[in-house]
Amino acid sequence: MASPVSSISSISSMSSSSSSEWYSSSSEEDVIMHNMIMNAAQVFMAAAEGSSQQLTRRAKYNRDQEAGHDKLVADYFADEPVYPAEIFRRRFRMSRRLFLRIAGDMAQSDPFFTLRNDARGQRGFNNLQKCTSAIRQLAYGYAPDALDEYIRMSERTARRCLYKFCQWAVKLYSKRYLRKPNANDVQKLYQAHEQRHGFPGMLGSIDCMHWQWQNCPVAWQGQYTRGDQGHPTIILEAVASQDLWIWHAFFGLPGSLNDLNIIYQSQIFDDVVAGTGPDTSFTVSGVEYRRGYYLADGIYPTYSTIVKTVPHPTDDKRKKFAKFQEGARKDIERAFGVLQKKWHIISIPARSQTPRRLRHIMYACIILHNMIIEDEGRAICDYDENASTGNSVPVSEQEQDLNAFALRNEYTHHNLQADLVEHIWNNAENEPAHHMEDDD
Repeated sequence: MASPVSSISSISSMSSSSSSEWYSSSSEEDVIMHNMIMNAAQVFMAAAEGSSQQLTRRAKYNRDQEAGHDKLVADYFADEPVYPAEIFRRRFRMSRRLFLRIAGDMAQSDPFFTLRNDARGQRGFNNLQKCTSAIRQLAYGYAPDALDEYIRMSERTARRCLYKFCQWAVKLYSKRYLRKPNANDVQKLYQAHEQRHGFPGMLGSIDCMHWQWQNCPVAWQGQYTRGDQGHPTIILEAVASQDLWIWHAFFGLPGSLNDLNIIYQSQIFDDVVAGTGPDTSFTVSGVEYRRGYYLADGIYPTYSTIVKTVPHPTDDKRKKFAKFQEGARKDIERAFGVLQKKWHIISIPARSQTPRRLRHIMYACIILHNMIIEDEGRAICDYDENASTGNSVPVSEQEQDLNAFALRNEYTHHNLQADLVEHIWNNAENEPAHHMEDDD
């Protein structure tokens, strides 16, 4: 392979040899252009000669990838592994059955997750090693080379495993594990939330979470930094039900925004305005409402689909309602806590420098979180591939304007809150339900 210096030298010599013919028929502008090309070639030659002396190759280590594979299989995947199932679940955050399912799907979707030889013809890593590296980085927030001694994987390969794993997790599982509730799911959520919290028509709780961005580019830090945080962050808006299943996730906006700014840019109510969502009507205190609602804190707007607490209750009815609303709204806080505890990578400052990679990591963690809930049988709703999610064709623009007006109707918001105050006072127990189960 020719060096850059020799290539540039050949170009320069060719230009010089043809200069006599060039001069014979060229204009003054062509002569000037020829001189510029010759000068540029000389500059490139000088730069190439200086840099060629500093070229270095990456150090190659005899890591013995096969020995790392054998130890990993003996520890966790043999017929009689060294570590039992409960240790596997603690370290991989999921059952062995679910992990093998994910690893198999990855291997079928991308040749990267199969055993291949590298460019030198040496043995690479198989799907168990690559998926284990990705899961451990997500679960413990490890640096990419932290498992080098165990899995025998370099920092560059480990980082690539993480990004590839997250990309394919989003591609393969978003349809099922980041879906919106269909008509059957809505009824099951209504039943579970009324039974547990005493709120009829409740779809879930909504709130936002910040993820610190350690390697945020300097030029963006003002946009991603808010005074109360003190450092660059990226915001996640999410909706969670009582079983901690995350039904809605919207991640990627700068940390300088607040919850109110986020919901104005979110897509959570797009199906309500477009008329493509399922039927979510319900009845409370003898009044029928067209759409279910989410519990939220005081900063959220007075939409007809949002129920907030009473900020300064003065009588016993409103005090009881505030206690129940604030207790039920803890579902989303618990979901954030479990998500950060289970996937430690999103509880420490993010090291990636591109928002796109951070989005893949966040959505992959949420998808895996929901997959674990389903695998352990704690999900309120079962997945039905054939279930209808509503109308596929949006309504007319005039009807969309009416839906948007109904969504932002403060009169409906206050009436719904008043009816729920009466319902909680007349039907709910004196104390809200407490959650003592092991969420992790």
